Amino acid sequence: MGATAPGGRRADTCAVVFAGGDPPPPHALDDLPPDVRVVAADSGLAHAFAAGLHVDLLVGDLDSVEPRAVLAALDAGTEVQRHPSDKDATDLELALEAARSRGAGSVVVVGGHGGRLDHLLANALLLASPRFAELRVDARMGDAHVTVIRDRAELSGAPGTLCSLLPVGGAAIGVETEGLRFPLHHETLDPASTRGISNEFVATVATVSVAAGVLLAVVPQPREDS
Repeated sequence: MGATAPGGRRADTCAVVFAGGDPPPPHALDDLPPDVRVVAADSGLAHAFAAGLHVDLLVGDLDSVEPRAVLAALDAGTEVQRHPSDKDATDLELALEAARSRGAGSVVVVGGHGGRLDHLLANALLLASPRFAELRVDARMGDAHVTVIRDRAELSGAPGTLCSLLPVGGAAIGVETEGLRFPLHHETLDPASTRGISNEFVATVATVSVAAGVLLAVVPQPREDS
């Protein structure tokens, strides 16, 4: 673990991080990479257990998780990294840092939606933090897949599925897209603009690249009852 791949990124060792908040919908667990290291951020432990997964590491101040769930995790061999309640980072940030420090090259975050709006916004922005620039970061937050794009990414969605591109931390420069209804050709997306909202897949795969800056690609997934 921890080897560096060409281009300065780490080798593709994947970790799945379960965040707290509302339970993830069933489709959020589709296509999770096999044989991954599972990290739970506090009450994300319950979501990982509900998915039938063994948790390798539990991180946080443990103020939101049931004590009996913590005991069950310990009995199953889970490593527990307890932090004080008065801390300078959220449990999700601590979990992402733990996954990074243990050599993950890519991270899939499950959850982190619902409840407080400030937590949701902070979780979405955290995904694009410069601290995790060497990681490939994706998230399944509620009914949406979120992908952090620092260079180039392929996105999946049925034709007609919406796709929004949100610049984070400044302008995204040299944005190029293929497979979306409204193509962008070496354009700049400013964070104060809604230019990247509600694009649309015209094929099952779209590619998005950026020459400088960071994008969050948000692809809502169809609800099962729709």
